[in-house]
Amino acid sequence: MDMTRVTLASGIELDVWDTGPKDAPALIFLHGFPESHRTWRHQIAHLSARFRCIAPDQRGYRGSSAPQDVASYTPDKLIGDVFQLADALGVAQFTILGHDWGGAIAWGVALLGQGTRVTRAVIANAPHPVIFPRLLWTDPQQRAASQYMRAFRDTGNDALVREHGLGALLMKALDWKRSPVMEEAERDALLKDWSNPDNAIAMLNWYRASPMAVPPLDAPFALPEGYTDAPLPPLAIPTLVIWAMDDMALPPCNLDGMDKLVPNLTIAQVHDCGHFVPWEAPDKVNAALDRFLA
Repeated sequence: MDMTRVTLASGIELDVWDTGPKDAPALIFLHGFPESHRTWRHQIAHLSARFRCIAPDQRGYRGSSAPQDVASYTPDKLIGDVFQLADALGVAQFTILGHDWGGAIAWGVALLGQGTRVTRAVIANAPHPVIFPRLLWTDPQQRAASQYMRAFRDTGNDALVREHGLGALLMKALDWKRSPVMEEAERDALLKDWSNPDNAIAMLNWYRASPMAVPPLDAPFALPEGYTDAPLPPLAIPTLVIWAMDDMALPPCNLDGMDKLVPNLTIAQVHDCGHFVPWEAPDKVNAALDRFLA
């Protein structure tokens, strides 16, 4: 893949895979933790004859800028990167697609840009910013599944990460199983990415900069006194949510009530598939995209 180095108005530099006809409708793909633009490799191969496909390595990942301070990874900066990337590439309007952390940023991009810059949204196994914080307080399954986030935020693990790479922390904090469908070359590339200590800390800073509370397992299963939902408008643009139903980190309860927050919603459930749905079930994801984008 030929990557383009793009300098944003903020000074952040991103490595970007920009392929497909430049005058075609634009799709911007956002990867999640702990991956890269290659999360979407099967979808871009499938769509790039018809769409301009833009997939950055987001800040902190691989060769893109990786500031080491936590404040550089607050959601407003990560959302701003997407709009600045579109500006730098001369893209006036686009469909936003995101998986995992990229999906969390895609929710924000869609909510801020709906009706102006963002025409459609595709979210793959990334929880809604109103639903997920509530589940962390009220749902035992989701809270238990999210305890790894507390380990990722713990700077006491940084010495381990700097000496042995991100993979060491993943083994400590997660029941990390090797996927039977990941190609050897992809696995080797990820392990190489995880070995860079500066990138590893930058990737963890996405979790540390998030304002979301992750209660410990022994906290009461109830919303705390004075709890209020984030004051977000409905997402009115056409939105496709693709959900792998066997996701150990994000169970299907994240879909409950989403239709009230996203009036123009299409849900595509992918059964017998884990969290990394873009490459674990590429044919099903591509089929859902074809139906939606048509």
